[in-house]
Amino acid sequence: MSPAASDSVAAPAQRVEFDDPHANMQEAEVTRVRALRGAWRWALVVATAVTILLCINQQFSLRFFIGYTQLNTEYFYLLIALMLPFTFLIFPGTGSAPLDRIPWYDLLLFVATFACAILLMRTVRKAAEAGWEFGGAPTYVIVAGVIMWGVLMEALRRTGGWSLLLSVLPFTVYPLFADAKWLGPFRGTESTLEQATAYHVLSGESLLGIPIQAFADTVIGFLVFGTALMMTGAGKFFINLSFAMCGTFRGGAAKVCIFASGLLGMMSGSIISNVLTAGTMTIPVMKKSGFRASYAAAIEACASTGAVLAPPVMGATAFVIAQFLNVSYADVALAAIIPAALYYVGLFMQVDSYAARHGLKGIPRSELPRVWDTIKDGWYYVFVIALLIVMLLYFKRESHAPFYATALLLVLNQLFSKETRWTLGTINKFLEVNGRTFVELVGILAGCGLLIGAFSMTGVVSSLANDLLRIAGDNALLLLLMCAFTSLVLGLGLTTTACYIFLAILVAPALEKLGLNRMAVHMFIFYWGMLSSITPPVAIASFAAAGIAGSPAMKTGWESMWVGSIIYFIPFFFVLNPALVLQGSNPYLEGLGLMALAGFGTLFICGGIQGYQAFVGDLRGAGPLEWPLRVLLVIGGFVIATPGGGIMPLSQWQITSLGLAILIPTVLVALVLVRRQAPANQLHTP
Repeated sequence: MSPAASDSVAAPAQRVEFDDPHANMQEAEVTRVRALRGAWRWALVVATAVTILLCINQQFSLRFFIGYTQLNTEYFYLLIALMLPFTFLIFPGTGSAPLDRIPWYDLLLFVATFACAILLMRTVRKAAEAGWEFGGAPTYVIVAGVIMWGVLMEALRRTGGWSLLLSVLPFTVYPLFADAKWLGPFRGTESTLEQATAYHVLSGESLLGIPIQAFADTVIGFLVFGTALMMTGAGKFFINLSFAMCGTFRGGAAKVCIFASGLLGMMSGSIISNVLTAGTMTIPVMKKSGFRASYAAAIEACASTGAVLAPPVMGATAFVIAQFLNVSYADVALAAIIPAALYYVGLFMQVDSYAARHGLKGIPRSELPRVWDTIKDGWYYVFVIALLIVMLLYFKRESHAPFYATALLLVLNQLFSKETRWTLGTINKFLEVNGRTFVELVGILAGCGLLIGAFSMTGVVSSLANDLLRIAGDNALLLLLMCAFTSLVLGLGLTTTACYIFLAILVAPALEKLGLNRMAVHMFIFYWGMLSSITPPVAIASFAAAGIAGSPAMKTGWESMWVGSIIYFIPFFFVLNPALVLQGSNPYLEGLGLMALAGFGTLFICGGIQGYQAFVGDLRGAGPLEWPLRVLLVIGGFVIATPGGGIMPLSQWQITSLGLAILIPTVLVALVLVRRQAPANQLHTP
């Protein structure tokens, strides 16, 4: 929000107009980065343009290369050659490394990475014909492969940090000693250095495996679309629309935050960038509305974390899920609709109960943007997103959809928007921003690909699944709890994508062997890995929001867990009944029914957590029975929201009846006590 807008929030006579939150385009998940200048900046711009053109050529079969058909593996290596070397220029090697110049060792790593990627690209066709990934590769290929292995690990450290490197590196070298007795259930087929290197860099299961395939096939297009949305002013449109629609409700500033972060998250799919863009607008307004700083930051952190779960443009992990399950991205986006809706409904109810308990009012209508004026200024964004959704869900063209949507957006923007009309300078900025995002993602995804290759090489996954089942005693609920805890712990040190890949390899097969729905299992893992963003001690989303709010980081982290406590339960609901991820024989009707029940239960869970129950009132009016009533509301709400049947011993009717048996007397007692207390308070009021 501009300074003028900030001042006008306090002045009721003047209507607020919010600036574009993406004006600075701060998209990197890592904050300490080098801004490339001069020839290096132009090199990144050109490399990004070529990357996008190569992707368009591959997806639309345009045959840019006359008389030559490019293999998928050659295409993947060309993308790696264009993007991975820039990791060493953009992300400094140490905290003390200079940001105003590029050290010689980073230039050396740049050249070595580019040279090895080009050599391997020129070799990969011959390797496929001769089967070199299983042995017999020439020495020069092995040497290039070892260098590539090394630079990948360094790129992983720079983009994902030491925790990601230390989590991935031992597993990438694990095939070299996989037959050691001390490994126990992790014991597998051992490989020599030559065999492991050849498999890592030449097979379609490791470096060129699922993560890079997802990046090359679909992620590039959606990143381009998201950046184009931001650079045509969609952020300003969504922020103003959110304030216009939700600002007058009680606790309106916080509800705006949830609504706006959900809309902005649909564009970026990035948690940190969502906090840094939406948070700069919403957190100051929440504080002015009466929310304490740490609570305002916690609401923003929770709302922004849902960005990676909100269709149509989800985080990179969603594309990796599609590759793992061998389904279209549209199927993953559809499966995420109800979980995302429950996530934001739960947050909305939490905020509403908190605002009611603390008497926090909405923002006066006179200070807010008008709905019609906002829609009139940005109507074409609705058309563009509609085109994207139709192409995804109806035409099933997920690799083409974002490019068509981007083309329509740019045409409409040039025709109807004077403020955000693009120039040559805008195009350069667009390519630079995309390039930095591509570089960061390639550094993480290529390195994590080696993780998949290591387990594929050793054949340990199936035996590990059997061991996990034996430990859990074939108890699905116990295995789910083990998986949730592991996801949370891994997520504390890993990115959401890396965390998901770990568990998709190690834990998902065991859950699938119990007969649980595959999509539900993978969404469960994805969801729990995502929640680490608001869970201390790391809680990157909470800490980023705390920086904007000026609140203590760790206090904000714990506050985020409290604000978002309902969302820790939701993943269990859709594993218990896959209709909540639109899977099964009658998914749509059953899914809507279960969603309504989950939403109804969530109303009471939030009432119990926050101490204000909708349609009852402030539970402090119940006197000494406040906390017993709050606990019973949480228990009853949780029972109502839990799907029955399947792996649950009770049917849906039995579970719903049990929940109502807990809730009805609890609500009646609370209603009587709160209503009785209200006249007494009025009598004692001077």
